[in-house]
Amino acid sequence: MTLELVSENQSFGGVQTVYKHSSNTCGCEMTFAAYLPRQAQDRKVPVLWYLSGLTCTHENAMTKGGFQEHAAKHGLAVIFPDTSPRGESVSDDEAYDLGKGAGFYVNATRDPWRPHFRMYDYIVSELRHVVLDNLPVQDRHGITGHSMGGHGAITIALRNAEMFDSLSAFAPIAHPTQSDWGRKQLSAYLGNDESAWAAHDSTLLLEEYGWKGDILVDQGASDQFLDLLKPEALADMMARRRQSGQVRMQKGYDHSYFFVNTFARDHVDWHAAQLN
Repeated sequence: MTLELVSENQSFGGVQTVYKHSSNTCGCEMTFAAYLPRQAQDRKVPVLWYLSGLTCTHENAMTKGGFQEHAAKHGLAVIFPDTSPRGESVSDDEAYDLGKGAGFYVNATRDPWRPHFRMYDYIVSELRHVVLDNLPVQDRHGITGHSMGGHGAITIALRNAEMFDSLSAFAPIAHPTQSDWGRKQLSAYLGNDESAWAAHDSTLLLEEYGWKGDILVDQGASDQFLDLLKPEALADMMARRRQSGQVRMQKGYDHSYFFVNTFARDHVDWHAAQLN
């Protein structure tokens, strides 16, 4: 697959790149960002995937998350995918939480979303192979994300444990089958059969599969979307299943990238300890 280099900037001794490519999975052109640390000049390095939240593109966390400095220290590549397909032929909705910028990391089975909204397969299969085939990275992966991206990170990891070695999340949508951030989108993309929704619910997947290692979740205690995120459901399931890990309620922090940036170091250190 041909990658088009869109931009390249020096950052903490490495390079922050942005690429475009034609996606067979999504049926459109897709964009993603990749931070490559200095160590990638001499050897292949492990990969940390960062999945972004509602309304975001590849650019938001790339410019606001502060991951590059910490990834450079540990010699980790960081991949920042887009959150949905894009383009004139791609269906959209007037609401910010459905359509473009709101792919929810599922494979849509209902029209008008079905032709392009296949973000689950895009992340798990197509983009993974694009990265491994074209960038100096090891087949050793951690995954994290924020909000809708935290939902994506946990659900993708739990369903594909053999593909990921470490898992964390920032303020994930933790129980979408019981939240307005979830029920609306899952019904639109997958239909009204709620049994199909369980494959995209972190709390339900944790109950079914568990996770092979520790899980780190940070949640702002002053997050304005707490009732939609439902961190207590995930924390309760971790306790009930005796799942090792932490759900940390961070006093005074909201849902913004200031929150993500503050705890980015903790999460990169967490992943590096398991990937290196």
